Amino acid sequence: MTDPRIAKWARVLVDYSLAVQPEQLVVIGGTPLAAPLIREVYRLVLERGAHPVVQVALPGLAEIMFRVANDQQLTFVSPDERLGPEQADALLRILSESNTKALTGVDPARQQLHQRARTELRQTYLERAAAGKLAWCVTLYPTEAYAQDAEMALAEYEEFVLRAGFLDRDDPVTAWREQSREQARIIDWLADKREIHVRAPDTDLRLSIAGRRFVNADGRKNFPDGEIFTGPVEDSVEGTIRFSYPSMVQGRQVEDIRLWFEGGRVVKATAARNEAFLHRMLETDEGARFVGEFAFGLNRSITRFTGNILFDEKIGGTLHLAIGAGYPETGSRNRSAVHWDMICDLRRDSEVWVDGQLFMKDGEILI
Repeated sequence: MTDPRIAKWARVLVDYSLAVQPEQLVVIGGTPLAAPLIREVYRLVLERGAHPVVQVALPGLAEIMFRVANDQQLTFVSPDERLGPEQADALLRILSESNTKALTGVDPARQQLHQRARTELRQTYLERAAAGKLAWCVTLYPTEAYAQDAEMALAEYEEFVLRAGFLDRDDPVTAWREQSREQARIIDWLADKREIHVRAPDTDLRLSIAGRRFVNADGRKNFPDGEIFTGPVEDSVEGTIRFSYPSMVQGRQVEDIRLWFEGGRVVKATAARNEAFLHRMLETDEGARFVGEFAFGLNRSITRFTGNILFDEKIGGTLHLAIGAGYPETGSRNRSAVHWDMICDLRRDSEVWVDGQLFMKDGEILI
């Protein structure tokens, strides 16, 4: 991808999303496929007087690790892995896979072992971010693999990615600030509310948000962004939910997921495809059966499913929840090695009630 908008993209990431300052340690991660964006971000970080560290992952290394490494090697957390979560002031992760299904054949038990060994590192990452000690952002560089997942030509997908991040506009930062103001308005309305009730096809779910905080996701954490999220009261989730779109995690596509909750805990789970993997993920640890995140997608520039959670969870008129780890800044206390987002489309035959007041109907916010 060669496009002058890459320079604009890098400026938004460095100056708006991460707000890089002189002498900060900035870790930039990606694959060789994202080289044009990595180079431009690297240049800008230097110009801002900060210290960039680039971590480039070669395609195929993860498959080799999961097939060859012994248990001790799988649980070893390298100094390279620790640098970003434990020491960096800013951390940019550029998703840029050449094969999104490369880990499909890996034994899930080995992946769980690897994940569990990084539970404390993930918690450090979350706590430093919540305390304002770590600025982080995840973005995605368009590759053939992502375009294939989205059933688009690469050129078409490139335009989709740039449009989703408002990078097709003369001043994307102004656009993100406008998005931020609208999301802040909704958060202000939700601030003193207690219960959310979602009704949609095969979905009837209640949860408490009493004492919890919604976070304004406005392009500073994920890019593109466009959501508000919270951590529901852990034991409050009751009922059932059916997720509209397939979910890709650890190289596996899990389809038609349905979860049943009692006392906040998943007590039953089914899927039309890869159900056994869903059950294995729920067994990772105790926190994996509880909800760590509940969110509304509000980015109206993203209108279609692409098979990538970074975009799909932001689709305007959807909600998503994540089983597993919650974000401390929301008030969530749930800890887990898992954080798995799943999306429910609310744009048809749905209602969301908040403290008995109709908040959303068929994907349109009414307040």
